[in-house]
Amino acid sequence: MIRRVLVTGGAGFIGSAVCRRLVGRGYHVVCLDKLTYAGNRASLRDVEGESNFCFVEADIADTETVLRLLHDEQLQGIMHLAAETHVDRSIDSPAAFVETNVVGTVRLLDAALAHWRTLPARAREHFRFHHVSTDEVFGDLPFDSGVFTETTPYAPSSPYSASKAASDHFVRAWHETYGLPVVLSNCSNNYGPWHFPEKLIPLTILNAIEGRKLPVYGRGENVRDWLYVDDHAEALEQVMTEGRVGETYLLGGRAERTNLGVVETICDILDGRTPLPDGTPRRLLIEFVTDRPGHDRRYAIDSAKAESELAWRRRETFDSGLARTIDWYLANRWWWEPIRASSYGGERLGRVA
Repeated sequence: MIRRVLVTGGAGFIGSAVCRRLVGRGYHVVCLDKLTYAGNRASLRDVEGESNFCFVEADIADTETVLRLLHDEQLQGIMHLAAETHVDRSIDSPAAFVETNVVGTVRLLDAALAHWRTLPARAREHFRFHHVSTDEVFGDLPFDSGVFTETTPYAPSSPYSASKAASDHFVRAWHETYGLPVVLSNCSNNYGPWHFPEKLIPLTILNAIEGRKLPVYGRGENVRDWLYVDDHAEALEQVMTEGRVGETYLLGGRAERTNLGVVETICDILDGRTPLPDGTPRRLLIEFVTDRPGHDRRYAIDSAKAESELAWRRRETFDSGLARTIDWYLANRWWWEPIRASSYGGERLGRVA
């Protein structure tokens, strides 16, 4: 039974949710994070100081450090969430995404394999390398077609999704070639508290709170399936502990929305919570900007395999999760205001059309 876990990228958005969940459920958690622009130790405030949690600032490509942690902390599993994730940034600087998402993953796999080979037979049987990936590896899904499943062919469109697709393949190769016990998961778009402010939902919430323009790519017609981050963290725990070795599980929220629809809903909720001083409806702040290259039209996930094999169900609807998210940002300026004031303050990279 896995009770001692290394979480890579644990100071990030999804990673910190995983750390908070696992620590609260009694796991011994070692969080490893390089603390690049999207890594924030403040997101771990609720678990810092707990006896079953420790934080290590390091790079997943530092094989020596990872090996030492695996051995010294007697870790029984790795949940690999460390990644460069923002599509816009991957268009500007693809090499950084290859270094972290591909090369970094391969070096982490090497460390995991070396550690796994030293374990007694029973411990080797229970060890897991859980690779956390994205639905973007499957590419563009037409509006009038079905949904992604575990057998959907890979067709990544952006440097980010290409790097994640490559890392998925390397994880499977380490299982097929070397026998490393792996499980994989691909998720739809996450949202919730502690989300880095340059992504669509938190950027829109914060701009709307402050009465700024609300940038939307193209005409806002692109569709995404949305999954509340705590629901995702619960699913990731189940994939790691109950998933079948070598298998992939798709995790989605069954909540498809157009980007414009998401932005409009945020406007309406905030108008009800805290109207702007001059009474301006926030929908009037929406500003369409030039679309980014290779912007996939639609993503949608079929979570039936995870729901049937792992008995997992998302708990939040999109409306309930979004309301919780907005309330969190309204109550936690201490977390996001320093980020907004920094050089990473959160801007979409499109241009005004």
